[in-house]
Amino acid sequence: MKKTEKEKMLAGELYLASDPELSRERLQARVLLKKLNDSAPDETLLRQQVLSELLGAVGTDFGLEPPFFCDYGYNIRVGNQVFFNFNCVVLDVTPVHIGDRCLFGPNVQIYAATHPLDATTRGSLQEYGRPIRIEDDVWIGGGAIICPGVSIGARSIVAAGAVVTKDLPSDVVAGGNPARILKNLNDRDQRA
Repeated sequence: MKKTEKEKMLAGELYLASDPELSRERLQARVLLKKLNDSAPDETLLRQQVLSELLGAVGTDFGLEPPFFCDYGYNIRVGNQVFFNFNCVVLDVTPVHIGDRCLFGPNVQIYAATHPLDATTRGSLQEYGRPIRIEDDVWIGGGAIICPGVSIGARSIVAAGAVVTKDLPSDVVAGGNPARILKNLNDRDQRA
């Protein structure tokens, strides 16, 4: 049996985002995002309801400052005690896993979506994605970009403005474009 475009998308294969089913699902996410992003600061119950409907899984004590943007929402799994500051973007065409106690500064961008390098394939309007995994206790500084397929190990810190193009191990500070390891957090001197 032939795979649907959604099945291809979720498997990280080339797919057409213009597929009617995927277009409907993105529209549904946009409607929920509008409710979230237009909500008043004291409408915490409304925000919780929208986030529980939008995201694939939401842990306890989840905090998010609107505006927030994503493609589908259902591919985002968020652990306990996670906080997203203002204006974060998650392009979740494949799974995006976020562990417990993770902090995201303003304007963080998480891109599971990508496009083929070959111009002919790219010209066919096919795209694909690579899952992203962020382990427990990670801090992502403001304006950082997490690229497709990246994993970030537990307790690591990504400096503001960093562009993470490759996996990062646990217990490091990384920064720059492309991000590189600046410090090992297992060293005795833990000062900034």
